[in-house]
Formats: sequence, structure tokens, C-alpha cells
Amino acid sequence: MDATSCSLLNPFRLSSSIISCTITNKYYYETPPRNNNNNLYPFPSCSFAFPRSSNFPGKCLHINSFTAFSSLSASDNQNPPQELAVLLEVEGVLVDAYRLGNRQAFNVAFRKLGLDCANWTVPIYSDLIRKSTGDEERMLILFFNRIGWPTAVPTNEKKAFVKNVLKEKKNALDEFLASKDAPLRPGVEDFVDNAYNEGIPVIVLIAYSKCGDRIARSVVEKLGSERISKLKIVGDKEVEESLYGQLVLGKGLPYGVDEQLAKEARKAVSAQKHRIAEEVASMLKLSVDMDTSSPESLDKIVATLRAGAEYAEIPFSNCILIAGSQSGVAGAQRIGMPCVVMRSSLTSRAEFPSANAIMDGFGGADLTVSKLQQKQWS
Repeated sequence: MDATSCSLLNPFRLSSSIISCTITNKYYYETPPRNNNNNLYPFPSCSFAFPRSSNFPGKCLHINSFTAFSSLSASDNQNPPQELAVLLEVEGVLVDAYRLGNRQAFNVAFRKLGLDCANWTVPIYSDLIRKSTGDEERMLILFFNRIGWPTAVPTNEKKAFVKNVLKEKKNALDEFLASKDAPLRPGVEDFVDNAYNEGIPVIVLIAYSKCGDRIARSVVEKLGSERISKLKIVGDKEVEESLYGQLVLGKGLPYGVDEQLAKEARKAVSAQKHRIAEEVASMLKLSVDMDTSSPESLDKIVATLRAGAEYAEIPFSNCILIAGSQSGVAGAQRIGMPCVVMRSSLTSRAEFPSANAIMDGFGGADLTVSKLQQKQWS
């Protein structure tokens, strides 16, 4: 059958260039416009989805409110099965490093900085966690106020000293994550196996992982080579090479004046919200676990989520993010992707009002593939 080429001139216009698409055996239908006011960019959002031939014979291209698709026959597309893909974060989802390694990482940092007087036992660490409500900077201040600050640290340099300790602690925690001493969360391996057996794509997102690409990949390797061969890892390179990444993040599409002003406005609003939240938390003597992602990092999270959906070959609205961080939840909310939070020791007291569900672990009464398939969020 001859292929037909069509040019989409309006409303999808970028830098006066024309985007053409070649579609075989085209059928067009108009879908109701989505009520989405969360677009990061001034042109319509795109989701490119190429469902598997085993479930849905043909390819589908979504642009704004129109859909073009090809099929073997019209009857084959009646009542297609619901497609699903699972996107997994690393920290808090594949591993719960804070439960096993956070206290030890502090002790490693103390030794590296020559603080022989500092050693956090389980009772000391638990007491500091309780009194600081998990704020690690406050934990250090409370501890050194109790035992005395190092004589080499002037009063006006205490804040810098605390930040240095936290930096060394993060390095130690990252190394712990990469080591064999940091096990995967119970049930995650069975979850990945069950998803694969059900034909559900599993995508592991490492592009915005706080521990960095190298450490995140070493965590994923704990799944074993056989499981890794059945899933897709999406890092910085994969995001840049995705169609969404090329269209939105590509250097060939520079910001215009209006876009740049909008970007700066979002940065200012984000900073103001963070300042107000900190002031309220200080007055109430609370620790507020909130999304502190900059607009730039949120843009990267959104790009990673969309790239993950693209590599899964499933529309992003049919993908479910299993998140362990507030920033991941914020990114999913921005684009309307369903999101299930996996609680960890770090987020045990945090609130996630925009998440579809909050789970404590994998398997049993918690998160299972069958619950995702049936959308049983709780």
C-alpha cells in the first residue's frame, strides 16, 4: 500500500520549519481536547506512542487533540486491550538506603574529617531523628551543641562546617548504595518479573537520580543481568536521544523572549513558595518535606518521564510512575501521569496529596502488578 505524506503546519510550528510525518493506511479521528494547563512550553504537548504489535497491531501518533493511526484492519482495533507501562525511580524504590546506610554514612564522614569524638550509635541516631524530625542539618547542630563543637571551627563558620559534613556524608552514602551491602527492597525483583510475564514494559529512570548516573546504574545492576535485559534504563543520553528530548531540549530550538520570561517567572514563584514554606515551618517548629526542585530540574524530570513513556512505546497517560521522591511526584503531576509513591525511611512522614496512592513496599498487601492492572490504588 502506498504511503501518504502529510505536513502538519498548524498548530505545530517550530522555528518556521515544517514537521512532516509519513503514515501508512491512515485513518483520522478527532479526540476531545485535553484540559492541560501544565505545559512547560508554548507549543502543544506531544506524546508519541508505538504500541506493541502483539497487543495493538499498528502505530499511533498523538499530536495535540488529533490522532493518526494505522492498522491491519478496522475490525482489529475494536476494544483494544488496556496498555500499561511501569516507570521506576531508584532512590526509595529500588533501594531504601536511608534505612540501612544513613547512620553509617554519617560515621564515615566523621572519621574522614578527623572527628574522632563523633560516633552515632543507633540510640543516638534515633534520638536525633526524633528531635530534628529528620532534618539532617538540625541533627548535626543538636549533636555538636550537646557534645561541643570542634575547637578548630569558629562560630561564624559553623554553617559551612555542617554543610561540609553533609557533603562527605552524601559521598559515603553514594558509595554504600553502589556496594554489595545495600540490598534491593524486598519484593522488587518479583515485581519486575511479574511485570515482564504480563507483558508490561518496565523502565528504570536514572536521569534525575540524586546519586548520579554511575551510582544509580550500579544499583540497577543488583537486579541481575537477566532482568536488566528485559527492561530499559533511561539516563541522560536516552533522554537526549528521545524524540521529546530532541524536540524540546534540543539546541536547535532556542528559547524566545516570551519563553525566557516565562521561565524566569516560574523560577521566581518557586523560590517565593519555598521561602514562605520555610518561614511557616520555622514558626511552627516543624520540618516540612516539600518539593524544592528548581524549574530546570523539574523540566528535566518531565523530559525523563516522557522519554520513559516513549521507550516503553506506551502513551504517557497509560504509564505509572513508582516514585520515591517529591520531585518525581511533581513531575508526574505536571504532565498528568499516574503516580504511586513508595514510602521509604526518608519519606515515612511526608505527605503526597497529588499521588494516586501511597504504598509501603512491594508484594502482598502493598504494591503488586495486578493492582496496577486493575488500578486498585489502595
